Amino acid sequence: MDYMLMFFETPDELAKRDNAEAPAYWAGWMAYVGALHESGIVKSAAGLQPPSMATTLSLVGGQRQVQDGPFAETKESLGGFFVIDVPSLDAALDWAARAPCASNGRVEVRPVLPPPPGAPT
Repeated sequence: MDYMLMFFETPDELAKRDNAEAPAYWAGWMAYVGALHESGIVKSAAGLQPPSMATTLSLVGGQRQVQDGPFAETKESLGGFFVIDVPSLDAALDWAARAPCASNGRVEVRPVLPPPPGAPT
């Protein structure tokens, strides 16, 4: 079964990507990423630019409304994701618990919706 692991980090944690703490921050993530890839369960993955780089779109009366930055004020931001293929939710939760952000942010684990019958692959 495919599960998406979504990594939410605080602004302070995300700031570590580009400050004096960057080597330790990236070392933790690279060890985790390496373990995921070595396991053979990774289907796709990506890190994300910081929320300040986001653009939010909505349709109001059929017209596009575009806003720079994230729409919602939050204490944590989505920093990246993995889609993994594991046999159970428990296995996905085990991988989520190993993420560097699990101790000071959170990891959302969600089953991936399978394509509907007849959908192009």
